[in-house]
Amino acid sequence: MPHLSNKPSVTRNKFLALSLLASITLSPFAVMSSAQADLEVFNNAYDKIAANGSSQLKAPSEQQKQTIKQLLNGAGMTAPIASITPSKLPSMYQVTLTQTPGAEPQPPLHITADGHYILQGELNANPSPKKSTLPKEAPSQTLSGMPISKELRASILANTSLLKNITPEVALYHTAVPGVIWGTTFNGQPFITNTDASVFTSGEISVIKNGQFAGLDADFEQKKNLHVLSELDEENLIIYPATSKEQAVIYVATDINCPYCRIMHKDMANLNAKGVTVKVIGYPYYEESPEQMRQIWCETDNEARRQALDKAMAGEAVAKTCANTTVNHMKDNHMKAAGLAVFATPAIYREDGVQFNAPHQDPRFLPFLGVK
Repeated sequence: MPHLSNKPSVTRNKFLALSLLASITLSPFAVMSSAQADLEVFNNAYDKIAANGSSQLKAPSEQQKQTIKQLLNGAGMTAPIASITPSKLPSMYQVTLTQTPGAEPQPPLHITADGHYILQGELNANPSPKKSTLPKEAPSQTLSGMPISKELRASILANTSLLKNITPEVALYHTAVPGVIWGTTFNGQPFITNTDASVFTSGEISVIKNGQFAGLDADFEQKKNLHVLSELDEENLIIYPATSKEQAVIYVATDINCPYCRIMHKDMANLNAKGVTVKVIGYPYYEESPEQMRQIWCETDNEARRQALDKAMAGEAVAKTCANTTVNHMKDNHMKAAGLAVFATPAIYREDGVQFNAPHQDPRFLPFLGVK
Protein backbone atom coordinates (compact mmCIF):
# COMPACT_ATOMS: atom_id res chain seq x y z
CA MET A 1 0.00 0.00 0.00
CA PRO A 2 1.73 3.18 -1.14
CA HIS A 3 0.62 5.39 1.74
CA LEU A 4 2.19 3.26 4.43
CA SER A 5 5.35 3.97 6.35
CA ASN A 6 8.18 1.74 5.24
CA LYS A 7 8.97 0.75 8.81
CA PRO A 8 8.42 -2.98 9.53
CA SER A 9 5.01 -3.43 11.08
CA VAL A 10 2.23 -5.79 12.04
CA THR A 11 -0.30 -6.24 9.24
CA ARG A 12 -3.72 -6.17 10.87
CA ASN A 13 -6.06 -6.12 7.88
CA LYS A 14 -5.61 -9.71 6.81
CA PHE A 15 -8.06 -12.35 7.95
CA LEU A 16 -5.41 -14.94 8.68
CA ALA A 17 -1.64 -15.09 8.67
CA LEU A 18 -0.13 -15.46 5.22
CA SER A 19 1.24 -18.87 6.15
CA LEU A 20 -2.29 -20.10 6.76
CA LEU A 21 -3.56 -18.67 3.51
CA ALA A 22 -0.87 -20.54 1.63
CA SER A 23 -1.81 -23.94 2.96
CA ILE A 24 -5.53 -23.65 3.56
CA THR A 25 -6.30 -22.08 0.19
CA LEU A 26 -9.19 -19.74 0.78
CA SER A 27 -11.35 -18.79 -2.16
CA PRO A 28 -10.68 -15.20 -3.47
CA PHE A 29 -11.74 -13.13 -1.23
CA ALA A 30 -23.61 4.32 18.25
CA VAL A 31 -21.67 6.39 19.98
CA MET A 32 -21.07 5.19 23.57
CA SER A 33 -20.51 7.54 26.50
CA SER A 34 -16.87 8.36 27.14
CA ALA A 35 -17.43 9.74 30.62
CA GLN A 36 -15.12 7.91 32.98
CA ALA A 37 -17.76 7.91 35.70
CA ASP A 38 -20.24 6.16 33.41
CA LEU A 39 -17.62 3.61 32.41
CA GLU A 40 -16.80 2.88 36.04
CA VAL A 41 -20.47 2.34 36.87
CA PHE A 42 -20.81 0.12 33.81
CA ASN A 43 -17.78 -1.99 34.72
CA ASN A 44 -18.69 -2.19 38.40
CA ALA A 45 -22.14 -3.49 37.54
CA TYR A 46 -20.57 -5.94 35.10
CA ASP A 47 -18.19 -7.19 37.80
CA LYS A 48 -21.12 -8.26 39.98
CA ILE A 49 -22.51 -10.71 37.43
CA ALA A 50 -21.83 -14.37 38.31
CA ALA A 51 -18.58 -15.34 36.62
CA ASN A 52 -19.58 -18.63 35.03
CA GLY A 53 -19.69 -17.66 31.36
CA SER A 54 -15.96 -17.62 30.74
CA SER A 55 -15.24 -21.25 31.45
CA GLN A 56 -13.64 -23.55 28.94
CA LEU A 57 -16.14 -25.20 26.62
CA LYS A 58 -16.95 -28.87 27.04
CA ALA A 59 -15.72 -31.34 24.45
CA PRO A 60 -17.74 -30.87 21.25
CA SER A 61 -20.17 -33.53 20.14
CA GLU A 62 -19.67 -35.26 16.82
CA GLN A 63 -22.50 -33.16 15.40
CA GLN A 64 -20.79 -29.96 16.57
CA LYS A 65 -17.51 -31.09 15.00
CA GLN A 66 -19.23 -31.77 11.69
CA THR A 67 -20.95 -28.38 11.80
CA ILE A 68 -17.61 -26.61 12.33
CA LYS A 69 -15.93 -28.59 9.57
CA GLN A 70 -18.75 -27.85 7.13
CA LEU A 71 -18.62 -24.15 8.02
CA LEU A 72 -14.88 -23.89 7.42
CA ASN A 73 -15.00 -25.94 4.23
CA GLY A 74 -17.90 -23.85 2.97
CA ALA A 75 -15.87 -20.73 3.59
CA GLY A 76 -13.13 -22.10 1.35
CA MET A 77 -10.78 -23.89 3.72
CA THR A 78 -9.34 -27.06 2.22
CA ALA A 79 -6.68 -28.04 4.76
CA PRO A 80 -7.51 -31.27 6.59
CA ILE A 81 -8.55 -30.92 10.23
CA ALA A 82 -6.75 -33.16 12.71
CA SER A 83 -8.94 -32.48 15.74
CA ILE A 84 -11.47 -30.14 17.33
CA THR A 85 -11.12 -29.72 21.09
CA PRO A 86 -11.92 -27.07 23.72
CA SER A 87 -9.55 -24.12 23.37
CA LYS A 88 -7.73 -22.57 26.32
CA LEU A 89 -9.38 -19.37 25.14
CA PRO A 90 -12.82 -19.22 26.79
CA SER A 91 -15.92 -19.74 24.66
CA MET A 92 -13.90 -21.17 21.75
CA TYR A 93 -12.95 -24.50 20.24
CA GLN A 94 -9.44 -25.19 18.96
CA VAL A 95 -9.25 -26.54 15.43
CA THR A 96 -5.91 -28.28 14.98
CA LEU A 97 -4.82 -28.61 11.35
CA THR A 98 -3.13 -31.63 9.87
CA GLN A 99 0.53 -30.78 9.31
CA THR A 100 2.22 -31.50 5.98
CA PRO A 101 5.72 -33.03 6.33
CA GLY A 102 8.39 -30.56 5.23
CA ALA A 103 5.96 -27.64 5.13
CA GLU A 104 5.84 -24.72 7.50
CA PRO A 105 3.87 -25.62 10.65
CA GLN A 106 0.35 -24.21 10.67
CA PRO A 107 -1.00 -22.71 13.91
CA PRO A 108 -4.43 -23.88 15.02
CA LEU A 109 -7.67 -22.00 14.57
CA HIS A 110 -9.89 -20.97 17.46
CA ILE A 111 -13.59 -20.64 16.69
CA THR A 112 -16.71 -19.90 18.70
CA ALA A 113 -19.42 -22.55 18.97
CA ASP A 114 -21.72 -20.53 16.73
CA GLY A 115 -18.97 -20.22 14.11
CA HIS A 116 -19.19 -16.45 13.99
CA TYR A 117 -15.79 -15.48 15.45
CA ILE A 118 -12.46 -17.02 14.57
CA LEU A 119 -8.74 -16.39 14.99
CA GLN A 120 -5.54 -18.18 14.17
CA GLY A 121 -2.63 -18.48 16.54
CA GLU A 122 -0.51 -20.75 18.65
CA LEU A 123 -1.40 -20.24 22.31
CA ASN A 124 1.74 -19.57 24.31
CA ALA A 125 1.68 -20.24 28.04
CA ASN A 126 2.37 -17.29 30.32
CA PRO A 127 5.54 -18.15 32.30
CA SER A 128 4.82 -15.56 35.00
CA PRO A 129 3.89 -16.66 38.52
CA LYS A 130 0.24 -16.18 39.37
CA LYS A 131 0.11 -13.33 41.87
CA SER A 132 -3.51 -12.29 41.60
CA THR A 133 -6.83 -14.09 41.81
CA LEU A 134 -9.16 -13.45 38.90
CA PRO A 135 -11.85 -10.94 39.91
CA LYS A 136 -15.47 -12.01 39.64
CA GLU A 137 -15.99 -10.48 36.22
CA ALA A 138 -18.29 -12.24 33.81
CA PRO A 139 -17.69 -11.74 30.08
CA SER A 140 -20.40 -10.38 27.84
CA GLN A 141 -20.74 -9.32 24.23
CA THR A 142 -22.31 -6.06 25.45
CA LEU A 143 -18.83 -4.91 26.47
CA SER A 144 -17.16 -5.59 23.13
CA GLY A 145 -14.86 -2.68 22.29
CA MET A 146 -14.82 -1.30 25.84
CA PRO A 147 -11.80 -1.29 28.15
CA ILE A 148 -11.69 -3.88 30.91
CA SER A 149 -12.34 -2.81 34.48
CA LYS A 150 -9.58 -1.52 36.76
CA GLU A 151 -9.81 -4.70 38.83
CA LEU A 152 -9.35 -7.06 35.89
CA ARG A 153 -6.59 -4.87 34.48
CA ALA A 154 -4.72 -4.93 37.79
CA SER A 155 -5.08 -8.72 37.94
CA ILE A 156 -3.72 -9.21 34.40
CA LEU A 157 -0.77 -6.89 35.01
CA ALA A 158 0.05 -8.67 38.29
CA ASN A 159 0.01 -12.04 36.52
CA THR A 160 2.29 -11.01 33.65
CA SER A 161 5.37 -9.92 35.60
CA LEU A 162 7.78 -11.88 33.36
CA LEU A 163 6.36 -10.55 30.08
CA LYS A 164 8.46 -7.46 29.36
CA ASN A 165 6.08 -6.08 26.71
CA ILE A 166 3.09 -6.12 29.05
CA THR A 167 3.68 -2.77 30.72
CA PRO A 168 1.32 -0.51 32.69
CA GLU A 169 0.62 1.38 29.43
CA VAL A 170 -0.82 -1.69 27.70
CA ALA A 171 -4.32 -1.27 26.26
CA LEU A 172 -6.80 -4.03 27.19
CA TYR A 173 -10.31 -4.35 25.75
CA HIS A 174 -13.19 -6.79 25.85
CA THR A 175 -13.94 -8.60 22.60
CA ALA A 176 -17.24 -9.99 21.37
CA VAL A 177 -16.06 -13.44 22.47
CA PRO A 178 -16.90 -13.87 26.16
CA GLY A 179 -13.74 -14.09 28.26
CA VAL A 180 -11.33 -13.27 25.41
CA ILE A 181 -9.36 -10.04 25.84
CA TRP A 182 -7.74 -8.00 23.06
CA GLY A 183 -4.67 -5.99 23.93
CA THR A 184 -1.90 -4.00 22.37
CA THR A 185 1.49 -2.98 23.66
CA PHE A 186 2.59 0.64 23.81
CA ASN A 187 4.42 -0.01 20.54
CA GLY A 188 1.20 -1.04 18.83
CA GLN A 189 1.69 -4.83 18.78
CA PRO A 190 -1.75 -6.47 19.20
CA PHE A 191 -2.31 -9.70 21.09
CA ILE A 192 -5.08 -11.91 22.45
CA THR A 193 -5.30 -13.35 25.96
CA ASN A 194 -7.90 -14.64 28.41
CA THR A 195 -9.11 -13.09 31.64
CA ASP A 196 -6.58 -14.93 33.80
CA ALA A 197 -3.77 -14.13 31.32
CA SER A 198 -2.69 -17.77 31.26
CA VAL A 199 -2.16 -17.87 27.48
CA PHE A 200 -1.25 -15.36 24.79
CA THR A 201 -1.28 -15.29 21.00
CA SER A 202 -0.55 -12.69 18.37
CA GLY A 203 -3.68 -13.58 16.42
CA GLU A 204 -6.69 -11.32 16.12
CA ILE A 205 -10.40 -12.04 16.03
CA SER A 206 -12.09 -12.11 12.64
CA VAL A 207 -15.65 -12.77 11.55
CA ILE A 208 -17.32 -15.41 9.43
CA LYS A 209 -20.40 -13.81 7.87
CA ASN A 210 -22.84 -15.42 5.48
CA GLY A 211 -20.57 -18.43 5.30
CA GLN A 212 -17.51 -16.43 4.20
CA PHE A 213 -14.45 -15.02 5.92
CA ALA A 214 -15.23 -11.32 6.36
CA GLY A 215 -12.03 -9.90 7.88
CA LEU A 216 -11.46 -8.39 11.31
CA ASP A 217 -14.41 -7.79 13.62
CA ALA A 218 -15.37 -4.34 12.33
CA ASP A 219 -17.88 -3.70 15.11
CA PHE A 220 -15.22 -4.31 17.77
CA GLU A 221 -12.65 -2.19 15.91
CA GLN A 222 -15.04 0.74 15.58
CA LYS A 223 -16.17 0.69 19.21
CA LYS A 224 -12.61 0.33 20.48
CA ASN A 225 -11.32 3.14 18.27
CA LEU A 226 -14.25 5.35 19.21
CA HIS A 227 -13.47 4.92 22.88
CA VAL A 228 -9.78 5.67 22.32
CA LEU A 229 -10.55 8.84 20.34
CA SER A 230 -13.03 10.02 22.96
CA GLU A 231 -10.35 9.75 25.66
CA LEU A 232 -7.78 11.93 23.87
CA ASP A 233 -6.93 15.30 25.39
CA GLU A 234 -8.05 17.95 22.87
CA GLU A 235 -5.55 20.45 24.29
CA ASN A 236 -2.71 18.27 23.08
CA LEU A 237 -4.05 17.55 19.63
CA ILE A 238 -2.92 19.89 16.87
CA ILE A 239 -6.16 20.90 15.21
CA TYR A 240 -6.64 22.25 11.70
CA PRO A 241 -10.26 23.46 11.59
CA ALA A 242 -12.41 23.42 8.47
CA THR A 243 -12.28 26.75 6.65
CA SER A 244 -15.71 26.25 5.07
CA LYS A 245 -18.83 24.76 6.63
CA GLU A 246 -17.63 21.76 8.62
CA GLN A 247 -18.79 18.48 7.09
CA ALA A 248 -16.48 15.99 8.77
CA VAL A 249 -13.91 15.56 11.52
CA ILE A 250 -11.00 13.15 11.19
CA TYR A 251 -8.20 12.09 13.49
CA VAL A 252 -4.78 11.43 11.98
CA ALA A 253 -1.95 9.64 13.80
CA THR A 254 1.14 11.13 12.20
CA ASP A 255 4.94 11.18 12.28
CA ILE A 256 6.98 14.12 10.97
CA ASN A 257 9.54 11.81 9.34
CA CYS A 258 6.99 9.68 7.50
CA PRO A 259 7.02 10.69 3.80
CA TYR A 260 3.37 9.82 3.32
CA CYS A 261 2.40 11.85 6.38
CA ARG A 262 4.14 14.81 4.75
CA ILE A 263 2.20 14.28 1.54
CA MET A 264 -1.08 14.32 3.44
CA HIS A 265 -0.03 17.32 5.53
CA LYS A 266 0.79 19.24 2.36
CA ASP A 267 -2.86 18.81 1.38
CA MET A 268 -4.15 20.11 4.73
CA ALA A 269 -5.43 23.46 3.42
CA ASN A 270 -7.34 21.70 0.65
CA LEU A 271 -8.99 19.32 3.12
CA ASN A 272 -9.91 22.21 5.41
CA ALA A 273 -11.39 24.12 2.45
CA LYS A 274 -13.63 21.13 1.72
CA GLY A 275 -15.06 21.28 5.22
CA VAL A 276 -12.84 18.68 6.88
CA THR A 277 -11.47 19.41 10.35
CA VAL A 278 -8.26 17.48 10.98
CA LYS A 279 -7.15 16.59 14.51
CA VAL A 280 -3.53 15.48 14.56
CA ILE A 281 -2.32 12.89 17.07
CA GLY A 282 1.41 12.99 17.65
CA TYR A 283 2.43 9.39 16.98
CA PRO A 284 6.22 9.08 16.63
CA TYR A 285 6.89 5.96 14.60
CA TYR A 286 10.41 6.46 13.30
CA GLU A 287 13.39 6.04 15.59
CA GLU A 288 14.47 9.68 15.34
CA SER A 289 10.98 11.10 15.84
CA PRO A 290 10.14 10.99 19.59
CA GLU A 291 12.50 13.78 20.67
CA GLN A 292 11.85 15.92 17.59
CA MET A 293 8.10 15.69 18.07
CA ARG A 294 8.41 16.30 21.81
CA GLN A 295 10.06 19.60 20.93
CA ILE A 296 7.11 20.55 18.73
CA TRP A 297 4.51 19.62 21.33
CA CYS A 298 6.55 21.50 23.96
CA GLU A 299 5.07 24.67 22.47
CA THR A 300 2.17 25.63 24.73
CA ASP A 301 0.60 28.13 22.34
CA ASN A 302 -1.66 26.27 19.91
CA GLU A 303 -0.79 28.43 16.91
CA ALA A 304 2.95 28.21 17.62
CA ARG A 305 2.67 24.44 17.94
CA ARG A 306 0.75 24.23 14.66
CA GLN A 307 3.35 26.34 12.88
CA ALA A 308 6.17 24.19 14.29
CA LEU A 309 4.46 21.08 12.94
CA ASP A 310 3.95 22.75 9.54
CA LYS A 311 7.66 23.56 9.33
CA ALA A 312 8.70 20.04 10.31
CA MET A 313 6.33 18.54 7.74
CA ALA A 314 7.88 20.84 5.13
CA GLY A 315 11.27 19.31 5.88
CA GLU A 316 12.70 22.04 8.09
CA ALA A 317 14.86 21.06 11.05
CA VAL A 318 13.01 21.06 14.36
CA ALA A 319 14.22 23.80 16.67
CA LYS A 320 15.56 22.53 20.00
CA THR A 321 13.86 25.03 22.27
CA CYS A 322 12.62 22.68 24.99
CA ALA A 323 15.59 21.80 27.19
CA ASN A 324 13.48 20.39 30.03
CA THR A 325 13.34 16.70 29.17
CA THR A 326 10.59 16.07 31.73
CA VAL A 327 8.13 18.10 29.65
CA ASN A 328 6.26 15.96 27.14
CA HIS A 329 2.80 17.21 26.22
CA MET A 330 2.50 14.58 23.49
CA LYS A 331 3.08 11.48 25.61
CA ASP A 332 -0.34 11.14 27.26
CA ASN A 333 -2.24 11.11 23.95
CA HIS A 334 0.41 8.86 22.42
CA MET A 335 -0.14 6.34 25.22
CA LYS A 336 -3.92 6.51 24.86
CA ALA A 337 -3.65 6.13 21.09
CA ALA A 338 -1.79 2.85 21.54
CA GLY A 339 -5.26 1.29 21.66
CA LEU A 340 -5.65 2.14 17.97
CA ALA A 341 -2.85 -0.37 17.24
CA VAL A 342 -1.43 1.87 14.52
CA PHE A 343 0.65 -0.27 12.17
CA ALA A 344 1.52 2.44 9.66
CA THR A 345 1.29 6.21 9.38
CA PRO A 346 -0.63 8.25 8.55
CA ALA A 347 -3.47 6.39 10.23
CA ILE A 348 -6.79 8.10 9.44
CA TYR A 349 -9.93 7.69 11.54
CA ARG A 350 -13.40 9.06 11.08
CA GLU A 351 -14.95 10.68 14.15
CA ASP A 352 -17.03 7.55 14.81
CA GLY A 353 -13.92 5.37 15.02
CA VAL A 354 -13.93 3.80 11.56
CA GLN A 355 -10.48 3.71 9.98
CA PHE A 356 -9.85 4.58 6.33
CA ASN A 357 -7.38 2.01 5.01
CA ALA A 358 -6.17 3.79 1.91
CA PRO A 359 -4.36 7.03 0.96
CA HIS A 360 -6.41 10.19 1.48
CA GLN A 361 -6.13 10.88 -2.27
CA ASP A 362 -8.24 7.78 -2.92
CA PRO A 363 -11.51 8.81 -4.63
CA ARG A 364 -13.45 6.94 -1.94
CA PHE A 365 -12.08 9.15 0.85
CA LEU A 366 -14.46 12.12 0.69
CA PRO A 367 -17.55 9.90 0.25
CA PHE A 368 -16.29 7.88 3.23
CA LEU A 369 -16.42 11.14 5.22
CA GLY A 370 -19.80 12.14 3.83
CA VAL A 371 -18.26 15.23 2.22
CA LYS A 372 -20.05 16.43 -0.90
